Amino acid sequence: MGDGPAFWRLQRQAGLIWQGQGNAALAIREGVLAVVDGIFYNPEELEGEPKEGPAEQLVATYRRLGLSAALGRINGDFALALYDADKETLWLARDRVGHRPLYYVEQSQGLAFASRPSALFSFPGVDREPNRRYVAVFAGSHYRYIDNRPDESPFKDIKQLPAATFIEIRADSRRVERYWTLQEEPDWADDEATLAARYRALLMDSVRRRLAVTARQAFTLSGGLDSSSVLACAVDLTGRRQNAFSSVYSDKTYDESEDIKGFVQEKVKQWHAVPIEGFDLFATVRAMVRAHDEPVATATWLSHFLLCQEVAKQGVDTLFGGLGGDELNAGEYEYFIFHFADLDRRGERTQLAHEIDTWARHHDHPIYRKNAEVAKSLLDRLTDPTISGRVCIDKSRLARYSSVVRRDYFDLSGLEPVLDHPFSSWLKNRTCQDIFRETAPCCLRAEDRDCSAFGLAHMDPFFDHRLIEFMFRVPGYMKIRNGVTKQLLREAMKGVLPEETRTRIKKTGWNAPAHLWFVGEGLQMLNDLVHSRAFKERGIYNMPQVSQIIDEHQAIVASGEPIENHMMFLWQLLNLELWFEEVIDRQPARAS
Repeated sequence: MGDGPAFWRLQRQAGLIWQGQGNAALAIREGVLAVVDGIFYNPEELEGEPKEGPAEQLVATYRRLGLSAALGRINGDFALALYDADKETLWLARDRVGHRPLYYVEQSQGLAFASRPSALFSFPGVDREPNRRYVAVFAGSHYRYIDNRPDESPFKDIKQLPAATFIEIRADSRRVERYWTLQEEPDWADDEATLAARYRALLMDSVRRRLAVTARQAFTLSGGLDSSSVLACAVDLTGRRQNAFSSVYSDKTYDESEDIKGFVQEKVKQWHAVPIEGFDLFATVRAMVRAHDEPVATATWLSHFLLCQEVAKQGVDTLFGGLGGDELNAGEYEYFIFHFADLDRRGERTQLAHEIDTWARHHDHPIYRKNAEVAKSLLDRLTDPTISGRVCIDKSRLARYSSVVRRDYFDLSGLEPVLDHPFSSWLKNRTCQDIFRETAPCCLRAEDRDCSAFGLAHMDPFFDHRLIEFMFRVPGYMKIRNGVTKQLLREAMKGVLPEETRTRIKKTGWNAPAHLWFVGEGLQMLNDLVHSRAFKERGIYNMPQVSQIIDEHQAIVASGEPIENHMMFLWQLLNLELWFEEVIDRQPARAS
């Protein structure tokens, strides 16, 4: 990296100043300055010497290929900036899935960018004023719709750069462009054994490349296939057992300890079971929203936050996880419906009837029932049969709490989430939507900030772009068959995963018993919060409806009846209000 007068002149000219924790990957070569927050996993495939680091390799690869082609060659988790003095052009870019956040703000004084919104508050003219649309969606809709506009942030003045996107900034122009997209391609024609072997090789290589850049790694571990597969691949590659951390609960509905024990005996060096109990809910959420700069979408990430705290105490520097496994392998419960739609479109009526029957047999639930009548109702509600692959908004989920938000704050009645339809398959479109607009963005951001709060790096091998591209060409029947999800992954992990884990059908899901956090003392504190003067004066919520929801939640939990409660709404309400207190109210918003 250059360090002479020319380097500092160019750095001042570009306005690139590192203000984060740790050392920036910063480089200058022949009038090009680059800074990289993140990791490149394929340095041997890039220009320059791998030992020089990602910023140097970015400059070398850019000078040979240009920025868009350079980004297309990089396999990594990153947010980056590159300034070319000769062209007087600045580029900002994020990795394909969005592992590393990147925010920016433009004012008359110039442009500033950062990995966290709070770093931009000191930039002249940048207010902490919230984005009302974001606040209203967080308050009165489902968490899936919080990130439906990936270029927005929780703050009015601050923009977010979407995943797989770069922005080119010149004195007289701005250009935003995607450099990677998933496109319709024919399904693989190979047999299942061949594709399973290819899948296994790709997943192994993804884990191998990430192990190569870590020193003291550990793994999150649940009773499911995703995190278990990542950990088992690491054991296979290194020939050594690995350390694992699991969130455990006294509520056995959510606790997976028994499912994990068999795997631990075969694959784990030291298992750290982290009890998620006895914590101060309000103090923990306050700490989280300060670390995240935003309200946190789901209660799962509180468990992860407390787990990361324990991981850091053990001297670990990198935490591996299984994010992406559900999206790539059709692991979410609602994916069954879109697979049914694909079968119906192809006229496979006998197979469709069989899949509905086995879906009901394996996954029926006292609240979320599974049967032929429910399947038909969901197909009618969630798919448009007149246009192949067109997914419909679940309006009941979208609008369940919309009337709780005051219309004079923001009118949610006209909320129309964007649905992308690049494929003719309903299952592929639903998966694509989750990766780029619904489930993955908030999860990746929460994972990044939970880990960063305790000095940890994080890695998700399933979200390697080569695996994503591969899995989007796998036929649906190799993902869901006989009422069982993740079929190709199960086949690929033969001999790698213990059979008990590999063949387990039950899906607990990575959830937390948040319904119990809003009873007793937690309920009293919540009532105090919503009846406070500050909460009322924000003017976001219709207060009578909030009180009614809290009372209903208390009654449902006390009854023990299998009725859907309001824990997700209450979690979002708590996070939103504590975010206002801890982040927004810290500095009064200045007039625009």
